[in-house]
Amino acid sequence: MAFGRRNPYGGYGRGGGFTRGRGNFKAGLMIALVMAGIALFKYFGSSQYNEITGEKQFISMSVDQEIQLGLQSAPRMAQQYGGLYPNQEYQDYVKSVGRRLLEASEAKKSKYKYNFYLLADPRTVNAFALPGGQIFITYALFSKLQNEDQLAGVLGHEIGHVVARHSAVRLAKQQLTQG
Repeated sequence: MAFGRRNPYGGYGRGGGFTRGRGNFKAGLMIALVMAGIALFKYFGSSQYNEITGEKQFISMSVDQEIQLGLQSAPRMAQQYGGLYPNQEYQDYVKSVGRRLLEASEAKKSKYKYNFYLLADPRTVNAFALPGGQIFITYALFSKLQNEDQLAGVLGHEIGHVVARHSAVRLAKQQLTQG
């Protein structure tokens, strides 16, 4: 036996490292399969019924957690887009259209705390919703809209993302993928 000398097939000593390597591979594969099984069990075990959309969704967070996450993230997101647009009349207009949409839709039945913001960014044409009801539109998009109906279409689309819990679904899928 030549302990201490490297075998040309890997490992040390007689017999080479292939046998030992296969054992490590099998153990690693088993651990990976167990971890994947746990992730799948956790994902599929976290189904919730969405009363607004009537869908069964795989979501690992509660509505209250979504609301908290959105409220915590809103200031940082606003800052990334240059803060709020400084014209209070425009801010009030966006909020007014958003509130009227809520009152005329099933979204008012949800527990979400909706807020509507006009962001100062003059270049990025975008609108988005954070979990829990924080809804944003950039001035670049707002300035391209020609009437209130178009603004209502944009805000309504974002309300739809909140009600459908798209952010929570995406987070659950990311957790599954990481698992």
